[in-house]
Amino acid sequence: MSISLAWFEIPVTDLSRAKIFYETIFDIKIQLLDLGALKIGSFPASPSGVSGALCQHAEFYKPSFEGPMIYIDANPDLSTILNKVESVGGKILFPKRLISPDQGYTAIFIDTEGNRIGLRSKN
Repeated sequence: MSISLAWFEIPVTDLSRAKIFYETIFDIKIQLLDLGALKIGSFPASPSGVSGALCQHAEFYKPSFEGPMIYIDANPDLSTILNKVESVGGKILFPKRLISPDQGYTAIFIDTEGNRIGLRSKN
């Protein structure tokens, strides 16, 4: 058996602010869904079908610097995304660095909500 990512949720306290942040750094459009107390901003699906969402719910989702981390595919070069992070209110925690020639590169940033998010790319 193998494990692969099927869906991810990023907790937010301000969905509008987080939507602008993620749309800007990834150059994507996020679709909003209002389910009453739960507000969702869905990311477009990757070619493999994996997707996720920004999720705002006062009692259920709490942004955190601690806890599980997700690493988002930033191919071909994560620098394209990382270079936009600070201009829209994020903070670079670990700049781009080589993991190994086979594994490629990684970087970690803190989004506008206080979550740690990783990036991975081959270049």
